[in-house]
Amino acid sequence: MHNRTGLSVSQGAALSVGAVLGTGLISLPALAAEVAGPASLVAWLALIVLSAPLAWTFAALGARYPDSGGVSTYARLAFGPRVAAAVGWCFYFAVPLGAPVAAAFTGGYVADVVGGGWTTEFVTFLAIVGTAYTMNWFGLRISGRVQLVLSASLAALLVVTVVAALPHARWTNLEPFAPHGWSGIGAAAAILVWGFAGWEALSSLSAEYRNPQRDVPRATMIAVALVGVLYLAVAAVSVLALGPALAGSRAPLADLLAIGVGGPVRIVTAVVAVVLTLGAVNAYYAGASRLGAALAAEGALPSRVFGTQRRSMTFILAGSIVAALLRLDLNTAALLVTGCFTLVYVIGTAAALRLLPGAGQRVVAGVAFVAVVALLWLNGWPALLSLAIAAGAVVYQSVRSASSSSASASSAPFEEPLKHPSQVG
Repeated sequence: MHNRTGLSVSQGAALSVGAVLGTGLISLPALAAEVAGPASLVAWLALIVLSAPLAWTFAALGARYPDSGGVSTYARLAFGPRVAAAVGWCFYFAVPLGAPVAAAFTGGYVADVVGGGWTTEFVTFLAIVGTAYTMNWFGLRISGRVQLVLSASLAALLVVTVVAALPHARWTNLEPFAPHGWSGIGAAAAILVWGFAGWEALSSLSAEYRNPQRDVPRATMIAVALVGVLYLAVAAVSVLALGPALAGSRAPLADLLAIGVGGPVRIVTAVVAVVLTLGAVNAYYAGASRLGAALAAEGALPSRVFGTQRRSMTFILAGSIVAALLRLDLNTAALLVTGCFTLVYVIGTAAALRLLPGAGQRVVAGVAFVAVVALLWLNGWPALLSLAIAAGAVVYQSVRSASSSSASASSAPFEEPLKHPSQVG
């Protein structure tokens, strides 16, 4: 059955690009170059190639099981409620870890203009998360249309940056190509997952298309191509134009615009970075606060702490501030977050292997599964946090279930002998 008022292919592709094209790109080229040098371009290319089967897998799941629950829904269908809760925990607890990283990306641009180092970055972080918290407390939402405009603004900035800096590209900046060894490519790929997180959003959009089975694959491939071209262009020009200076830069887009255009571009890029990051953090706070309350309602989190959207959001804000005060190395902090995203992708693609019909679909899902398992391994020791979070979800569910069963058994003589199934456990 077709939805005549639903999303067209072009609208769906635009929303998909907006979901993936995040604020991380304002600093990711520098972070990747820091651990891999010019060889980071290989990591960019690998992640772009991986995007096709990964995005297609989530689009296929969304077309077959249209539900806004996304990966959590597929995990529940394939593996049961405990694994679904693990997915929810990984998404939820990644937000307070990720907000300081996103704000640090932006803080680097602000400090590049006004100076002040870490103090400026921390004040920028407090301003962004404080504004996002206040907006969500009072129910002020940035609309999806505005979010799309912000993503389009970032895309336009990236195109202008590439075109302006391209005449300054030098092939000699590719030497030495792998100064940190070939293992650096794997380390860079693990960090770059940050910039590619969002393909799972395709699954929750699928029910909104006019003709999901026809339009979702088309919109997905268009989005993969657009994101891939944009990312690779920015990464390549960053390496070729900035050379060794890229690895130590906290504001690579500003550096590129400065050599390509000149003038007060650093102020412009700082303002754009702040607005983009505020939009992203606001969206994540809004979504995560609802996710925390939903998990509490399902018994997957303690209701006293997470039972309402405001309680859930207050926990996220407090966690964000604690994470920021720890002053973790930016690479390490980013890896802790990408580890959570990657584990969600591992579970999502594993669910696809069980849920999708047809050998062809399972082959594509299998390729995506193997790739994201490899990415989780490349994540290194920070991936242990994601595994600990997932294990915590399973343990909490098990303990809660055991406590409920014990309480039911002890009170059985005083209750009606027959119960509705929803009361058990």
